[in-house]
This record gives sequence, structure tokens and C-alpha cells, in this order.
Amino acid sequence: MKPEHFRYDEADGVATIRLDRPDRLNALTFESYAELRDAFATLRGYDHVRCVVVTGTGRAFCSGGDVKDIIGKLFDVPDEKLFEFTRMTCDLIENMRTLEKPIVAALNGTVCGAGAVIAAAADVRIAADTAKIAFLFTKVGLSGADMGAAWLLPRIVGMGHATELLMGGEFIDAARAAEIGLYNRVVPADELDAATNEWSKRLADGPAMGIAVTKRMLNAEASMTLREAMQAEGWIQAECMKHPDYREAFEAFLEKRAPDFRKSGAGA
Repeated sequence: MKPEHFRYDEADGVATIRLDRPDRLNALTFESYAELRDAFATLRGYDHVRCVVVTGTGRAFCSGGDVKDIIGKLFDVPDEKLFEFTRMTCDLIENMRTLEKPIVAALNGTVCGAGAVIAAAADVRIAADTAKIAFLFTKVGLSGADMGAAWLLPRIVGMGHATELLMGGEFIDAARAAEIGLYNRVVPADELDAATNEWSKRLADGPAMGIAVTKRMLNAEASMTLREAMQAEGWIQAECMKHPDYREAFEAFLEKRAPDFRKSGAGA
């Protein structure tokens, strides 16, 4: 993967996507939206990548769509062009949610607009104490239901908090975001890298299949009845019990050692 609009690197099973326009608070362009959408689709086939980190450079994680490069260019365009753009932004979030690898959002600073939805689409959000967040779509005359925000947010913070955030569009600070469950952890800014590394390594060292199907079922069970969920969970757990990771965990317990889910045959 050789992106032009963000930085990408891999180390020890962890891929890091770093938005890198600090002078524009890592605002997104048409091109970076498309490249991010395609990157998360490509990562499905990267068996050597076991966890993905998304973060930013400078004072912001991501400030949303660039005012000049996107917003100013969407006036007076044909309807099909408008929908082509909004569909692309939704495809980015869908590709994040359907990537069956854990995604950690390391929120290094301001998070707003599309950046807030990208953060919500991650599986874990670790934030610097400077990382205020806003789903500010209504502030610019748009629907708060953008890029899947109205699907994601109630599942993270509940309907009441989601309604307040999406209708009001106001910023909340990191402490409030953690209080309502939007952030999993808040740490001092100078400890963010260490906390992110700890989480991403833990997830990358974990049982790849077990984590993958957990994410799959979290997505799927949102629209299932209780009966359907019980049937699905019974089936998927039986499948996991046939996987090498399950035997590795059992043998590690008997041998009083930590399981090695990365060893040959386990986690594949």
C-alpha cells in the first residue's frame, strides 16, 4: 500500500494510518476520502495485519471535510455528483466496520465532522485529554445522520446522548466523552502513543478469528431478534471451537504459560 494522501506503515502485525495535513487540521479531500475507503478494503486481504491504528499529526485527529477543497466545490453540481460523494463517505465507514480486524482510533487532538464518525467507526477510541469532539453537521445546515453516525452513535452512547450530540452539534471535551462512553480511555497527550501501542499490541496478539467474529456479530446482532441472536451465537461459537486458537488457549492453560496466537496455524 503506497498512499499519497496519508502515511501508512506496518510493524509487528499493526498497520498505522496517519492523517498528515497538520496545517489544515488533517481535513479530508475528495482524494483522501477515496484513498481511505480503498485502504480499508485492501486491508481485508492483508493476513499479516492483525490490528489497525488510525491517528493524526499535530493538533487534530481530523477536522472533517476541507472547507475549500470539498464544501466549496459541492455547490451547483448535479444531483448524481452529490450522491456520488456522500455514498463514497459512507463506503469508507462501511469498509471500516466490515473489516474483521480490530481498529484503534488514537485521538491526538480535535475530532469533528467526518473525523468524529471515523472515530466512532473504530472499535476502540483512546484519546488525549485535549481531544474534544463534535458531530457538527447540523451546525453547517446538514443532517446529523451522516456517514452512518445515526447508526453508530446510539450503539456506543445510547439514544439520549446520541440525539444530543447529533442534533446539537456542540463540542464536548475528552472527560465528558469518556463519561458517556464515547471514549474508551483518556490519557495525557504525552502518553497517547504508549497507550495506543499497548492496546494495539494486545489486540494484535489476540486470537484473530475470535476477534473477527466478535466484530462481525456486534454488527449483525444489532438488527437481530433474541432468537436469531441465540442461533447465530451458538453456531459461531461452535465454529471457533474447531479453530487452532481454541486448542492453543487450552494447552497454554495446562502448561501455565501465555497463549501464542501468532504461532504457525493459530489465528490464521
